[in-house]
Amino acid sequence: MTGGRRGVVPPRRAQRVSPQGAGYRERLLVPVSYWLLAVPVVLTLGAEAYFFVDGFIPPLVIGVLAAIVATFLVHWSSATIEVTGAVLRAGRDTLALNEAGEVVALDEKQAAALRGPRADPSAHILLRPYLKRAVYVGLADPGEGVPYWLVATRHPDKLAAAIERARQSDSHQSGDWESVG
Repeated sequence: MTGGRRGVVPPRRAQRVSPQGAGYRERLLVPVSYWLLAVPVVLTLGAEAYFFVDGFIPPLVIGVLAAIVATFLVHWSSATIEVTGAVLRAGRDTLALNEAGEVVALDEKQAAALRGPRADPSAHILLRPYLKRAVYVGLADPGEGVPYWLVATRHPDKLAAAIERARQSDSHQSGDWESVG
């Protein structure tokens, strides 16, 4: 657990994952349309500097704005969702799947409700404005911490299926030795 939040385990460093062990991986890349829209916005805002000064300052302002916008869009694109072994990694946070309860692939309307009016402020949420669908991962025992994870994805059915497969393979590996006579 990190930061006193239940359901979150610290990430492991320098862990290599074999291709056979990779259940699901998705990088939440920013669409090209966002990059294309950024160009006229930066140029328009930067051109405002020509009203105040001449010379090298306006191109400098445009360059600084372009760097800020590019940094922001690259940061948005850095989020990765991954299901490997018995863990779900969403961005920088990791959830041990033995703590997961209900897993539901949400359509646009369901995801919008959980992002807005039905949202729980203590939930762990990884969203991007360009992704309308998501996966709901309820925790089996939320206790005082995080009640659920809401993870935006382009392929909610595939992600939910990968989480279920990982949970089943983990339960088969650990086994229920107490019930064996």
